[in-house]
Amino acid sequence: MLVTDILAALPLARGTPDPLFRQLYAQIKEAILRGTLSAGMQLPPTRELARLLAVSRQTVLNAYDQLSAEGYLHGAVGKGTFISDHLAQAAPGPEATHAPMRPLSARGDAYATAMESVGFHQGKLRPFRVSMPSLDLFPFDVWSRLEGRRWRHPDHHMGYSDPAGYAPLRELLCVYLRASRGVTCTPEQVIITSGSQQGLFLLSQLLLDPGDQVWVESPGYQGASAPLFAAGANVCTVPVNADGMDVAYGMAQYPDAKMVLATPSHQLPLGVTMSLQRRLELLRWATAKRAWIIEDDYDSEYRYTGPPLASLQSLDRAGCVLYVGTLSKVLFPGLRLGYIVAPPALVEAVVRAKAVMDRHTAIVPQMVLADFMADGHFGRHIRRTRDAYAERRAALLAAIEARMGEQVTVGPSDAGLDLAVHFRRGHDEATVVAHALEQGIETRALDYYANRMATPACAFAPGLLLGFSSLTTAQIVHGIDVLAKVLKRAP
Repeated sequence: MLVTDILAALPLARGTPDPLFRQLYAQIKEAILRGTLSAGMQLPPTRELARLLAVSRQTVLNAYDQLSAEGYLHGAVGKGTFISDHLAQAAPGPEATHAPMRPLSARGDAYATAMESVGFHQGKLRPFRVSMPSLDLFPFDVWSRLEGRRWRHPDHHMGYSDPAGYAPLRELLCVYLRASRGVTCTPEQVIITSGSQQGLFLLSQLLLDPGDQVWVESPGYQGASAPLFAAGANVCTVPVNADGMDVAYGMAQYPDAKMVLATPSHQLPLGVTMSLQRRLELLRWATAKRAWIIEDDYDSEYRYTGPPLASLQSLDRAGCVLYVGTLSKVLFPGLRLGYIVAPPALVEAVVRAKAVMDRHTAIVPQMVLADFMADGHFGRHIRRTRDAYAERRAALLAAIEARMGEQVTVGPSDAGLDLAVHFRRGHDEATVVAHALEQGIETRALDYYANRMATPACAFAPGLLLGFSSLTTAQIVHGIDVLAKVLKRAP
């Protein structure tokens, strides 16, 4: 096929945002790289190609100039324009492939598969989306004003920043955590992360060798376990009952574990709180075994019967507890800010590892959050949302009692954004979830929280997890009406 025939057949889309000269440049470049146009071939003069393509000569000139600047073409006045002789043709191969050229590394495969069973929110908000704060209660107007002020008056912090995070925010978080959670810390121990997920990943990579045993709760949040799998850990499930993680079981089955991942204040999905006796038992074992405990305190601000409980970290005297928190549940998930409170002996290592991961978390959101806290908006927002969520929780409990009391039993409901219900009869969770979704109701089976990648699986009563914090009372009542009908029809 002649060069002119090849170029005349190039598809150019008119009336699109992409300029014609960029399209022509890209098409010729692709033909060269694929070998359709070979090294040494002479391209037609610009006037001729412009006529063939029905474009302006300037369009062709611009395309040729760009290709020449990048080394694809060469030429001289009076001689013509040629495809550069030094270009090697691309190796023949399939037009497209969905497989990588070679397999992922073992580490890469672990990273790529660790979150494959974790569900993500999709589509518009529906009853009973789990673990979702109420965005309609957040003062975005205040946040926008504070952010605008930062952009209007940039300072030296807008450059590369401390890997540990914005110092004023770390100071404010330290004060807040001491007052609200009893966390024993200094600002230097607080490291800002891009959400708690990054904090868990960072600690898993830093503290675990492949094959190390780690206790995790079963059932439990799989997103928190994913970094452990990515680190190559041997993830070992420990059952949860009314007093929280069964520490005696873990000690008997996995006495040489190097780490424990626990949610003492509010367990997801069962909603239980670890008893003081078990907290002390866990700390004694970890101290004796020199094992790390990661305390995932993801929504402790929302406790509806009495004040928030003191953290496990506040009881630690050996420096074995790493406290991980998130602001996604308090503010909004899109913020992607979390933090680690590390024991003093680990601070330097965590900060250096954080720098390797992403240099530092985005600075402007940290600065705006510091202003938000310093001006009192943070405390007011927590009080406002706690009151609103308490009302929504009460509405959910009342609706369940009135419409589903014969179908389910209710788990602990004194904290958090979600509520676990257990079937009184032998309903199939997957069937109930599917039928509810057909009616516009989004629920999550408790079986979803059974960590199948870990061994062994632990048995627990089947049921559903219902989120209530992001819903109005009317949405809650409607959702329970629909769900009650689904359960009555389900075999």
